[in-house]
Amino acid sequence: MYAQRPGKVTRSRYHYSTPRVRGDKAKIICPTFDKGRYPFHGLGVKLGDPFALTYKFYPNKRFSFAADVGKAASGLYNKYFREKFNFYAMSDSLASDGTTLVYLTHRVRSDLIGELKVLYHIDGKKISDGLRAYVGAGWEWKRTRLHYDYQYFESDNNTPPADPFDSFERTRATMGPQVVVGIEYAYFSIPISAFMEAEYFSDVKADPGWQWFEGGVGLRYIF
Repeated sequence: MYAQRPGKVTRSRYHYSTPRVRGDKAKIICPTFDKGRYPFHGLGVKLGDPFALTYKFYPNKRFSFAADVGKAASGLYNKYFREKFNFYAMSDSLASDGTTLVYLTHRVRSDLIGELKVLYHIDGKKISDGLRAYVGAGWEWKRTRLHYDYQYFESDNNTPPADPFDSFERTRATMGPQVVVGIEYAYFSIPISAFMEAEYFSDVKADPGWQWFEGGVGLRYIF
């Protein structure tokens, strides 16, 4: 055993310090949502259906209001738009007596979505700091411009005319209520909120009774 010499202190050549944040930089200390700083605003991007710019207003800890504007994931609706071909062709009186129209293909020229939502937040800090779940309801507007290509022929002899191909376009505007559930996480060293949500939409105009699941993930800068 070695005896320690009195009065001598051994110092490590490594030095450690605790960072201190003061002034305006203190705003970005976790968690992002400081209960004493409401209201907050959030601006960011949502990936999914729709792909959209998203804004969220937080007047207090429990409630928020969100608005999304963007483009629908049109590929998810291919089967639905194809099945609508006969309905659009009949409503536009394209098929006369003795003429049959055969669907070939369709393209989505534009597919725009706007959403407004009211949300109620539930604190999830018992699971993880900075985690919140939310539920709510909203209203969605959709405007889709479709281009259809088709072939037509005389039904009595199944013989196509000299130029048997044609096309038409249809603009589909609709709206309806939606129910929203999601989670939001905001325990970062920067003022960012990450979220994931699912929405259930019901059409009340263009195709009453038609329902569809939507949703996505995204990030918002909180200020």
